[in-house]
Formats: sequence, C-alpha cells, structure tokens
Amino acid sequence: MTQSHSGAHAQLDALLAADPQAMFAELVRAGLQALIEAEAAAKIGADRYERTEGRTTHRNGHRPKTISTPVGDIEAQIPKLRAGSFFPALLERRRRIDRALYAVIMQAYVHGVSTRAVDDLVRALGVDTGISKSEVSRICADLDAEVEQFRTRTLTHTEFPYVFADATFCKVRIGAHVVSHALVVATGVSIDGTREVLGTAVGDSESFEFWSEFLRSLKARGLTGVHLVISDAHAGLKAAVAQQFVGASWQRCRVHFMRNLHGAVASKHAPAVTAAVKTIFAHTDPGDVAEQWDQVTATFADSFPKVTAMMREAKTDVLAFTAFPQGHWQKIWSNNPIERLNKEIKRRADVVEIFPNPAAFLRLATSVVIDQHDEWQVSRRYLSETSMAQLRRVIAAKQHALDAGGDYDQQRLVDHCA
Repeated sequence: MTQSHSGAHAQLDALLAADPQAMFAELVRAGLQALIEAEAAAKIGADRYERTEGRTTHRNGHRPKTISTPVGDIEAQIPKLRAGSFFPALLERRRRIDRALYAVIMQAYVHGVSTRAVDDLVRALGVDTGISKSEVSRICADLDAEVEQFRTRTLTHTEFPYVFADATFCKVRIGAHVVSHALVVATGVSIDGTREVLGTAVGDSESFEFWSEFLRSLKARGLTGVHLVISDAHAGLKAAVAQQFVGASWQRCRVHFMRNLHGAVASKHAPAVTAAVKTIFAHTDPGDVAEQWDQVTATFADSFPKVTAMMREAKTDVLAFTAFPQGHWQKIWSNNPIERLNKEIKRRADVVEIFPNPAAFLRLATSVVIDQHDEWQVSRRYLSETSMAQLRRVIAAKQHALDAGGDYDQQRLVDHCA
C-alpha cells in the first residue's frame, strides 16, 4: 500500500529526531510491516478499504507480535481476518527470535557458553527482553536434524583400517534422578590417511551390549576394512571388538596401560617403572620391541611381581601396533588422538553441568565432534600417502596369507613390505 506524502514526511521527521539505533529499528519495523500488509492484501484479494470482486474476506483489526532482531525488539502488527487465518510467511509461529540470532545462540551453546551468558549475549545484540533457559534449549533443539543426519550418514565412501574408540561421562537427569551417562565416540583413519569422526552414541554404561550395538551400527552404515581398533582396556569394548570386527587386531592404549602399572606399585617407585617401560618403545624394529618387553618384564620379577604378571598378560595387546608400518606407530599405539577430542567435549559439557536428558547430552557432544570432523576435512593428512601405501602392502600380504589358509609371521611381513 502506498503511503501519502504527508504520512511519509511525518515518519521522516520522527526518524530524524530519533537516535541512530531507534532509527534503524523503526526502518526495519516499517519495512517488515509493509511486507506483511502486502501479503495480507494478496491473500484477501483486496487492499485496505479497497472494493474488488475478488475479495474473499475482510480484515478484523490487528494483533501485536514482538520480534527480536539484531537491531532490537520491534513490534509488528499481524492482520486478523473475519474468516480464516493469516500469518505472514516472513515470520514463523511461536518464534520471536530471527534466524540470525538463532544461529548465534546455537553456536554459543555448542561452544560451551552457559545459558546465563547466552542471555547476556542476546541482550547485548539488542534483544531487551533477553532469553530464558527453556527458550535456549528449544532453539538448540533445531540442531537435532543436523546431528541425526551426521550420525546416520553412510560410511561406504572409503575403508578405515584404523579405528579409535573411547567414552566420556557426564551427568544427565533421568526423571527425578541425576545419573552418569556414557558418550561413546569412534574416529577412523581412512585408507587415504585422512581422519573422520565415525559415530557417537549415549548410554547408561560401557557394557558389552552397548558397545556391541554401537559397533554394529557403524558396520550397518558401511564401515569396512578395519584392521586395528585402538582403545583402553575395557572388557566390554574388547569383547565387542572381537565380535564385530573378526580378523582385526586390538591395540591396548599404552598410556592407559602405564597408568595401570603405576597403580600396582608405590608412588615412589612409579618413575623407575616408567623409565624402564619407555625403553621398550624406543626401539624401531618389531623384534627388538618384543625382546625388550621380555627383558623389562624379567627385571621386575623380584621387585614388582604384580607388574611382571600384568606385562606378561598384556604383551600381545599393548604391542599390537608393531604389526603395522613403523611410521604409524606413534599415531596408533595409544588412544591420545580421541582423548583430546573427549577433553574438548568435557570442557564444553562442564558448563552445562547437568544435562536435562540424554538427548541434550548427545546433541551438544555430537555438535562438538562435527566441528572437529569438518576441520579434519580441510587439514593435512593424518598419515602420509607414502606410509599408507606401505600399509596397503601389509594388508594385501596379510590377506594373501589368509586366503592361502596358512599363518604368517607378522614381523617378517612388515619387514618385507617396508
């Protein structure tokens, strides 16, 4: 609808007299109101006070709607109709925050900003009424579609010879109780040497059933070519790996194993145990590594019998990395890469302290790992192309030996393919 010249001049005088912030807010309000009126006229088939044969109904006043924008809160007038209903396409029902602010709020939430700080941020952006905790949660629920799409995406585009798995715990409210829930995360190194986050899940424990279902879901999405799974020594996870990835090796995290050894000796003896065990991993030949392991184990027999027993039992699992190219050892002999990701999840989750439900925990944690996944896609390779070519030869030789129905010497195999 075209304004009269006198009305336009009156509005101009009002704008010139207002402060700049109010002026921009009024311009946004006036422009939005004009678009709403035009849309209403198109729906009715006639403008205000206009007589047409195509008119379908008449206006019946307006109802106010407060809309928060980057220039502040503005109040629009939504036309009411005598018959039927009307709501402008530019706006969304039951939403007073525009999409730009939605994006700011969701990004702040994912980066671990508390709901109180989000409220301060929103007020600083011009939303005088602020925003409540429940509204922040409702806005962030829009992340669910993105999270679900990421968690269910196909993994058939490549193979992942190395898979890292770990869990971290946070407090979650279940009914009237606050309990500890586990978030499990799996990352993988592709056959091309790049890294990806493979999946996430939330459960009430790290049980065999939980881990088995999680790994089964990864396989259902297309995870193939797994030759080594790296994790800590959780019995449920180890059993699930053996069940779901037949033929794959399991690497027990050497860092976690060292912590276990420290628990078997007095604190004053821990530095000596650490120094002795570190000599094992200083070698670069698989045979020398195994030999040094046996020598260190023997030296502990009299002084630290518990350490000796633990090392004899864990040798195969802790030294599983030696069956793969030497250039990969430092990247695959511990769970440190995924531990760093879990620390970032915890850092942001600690701001929340207690999640209202498991879905909120999964939403935040998956949003964090999506950010990391995206960074990995544009960063340099995790493992070099040359070393991955060597891994392909190791895998091919291993498969050839298995197809022939015989066993194979892993050390000789790696030396041959080097």
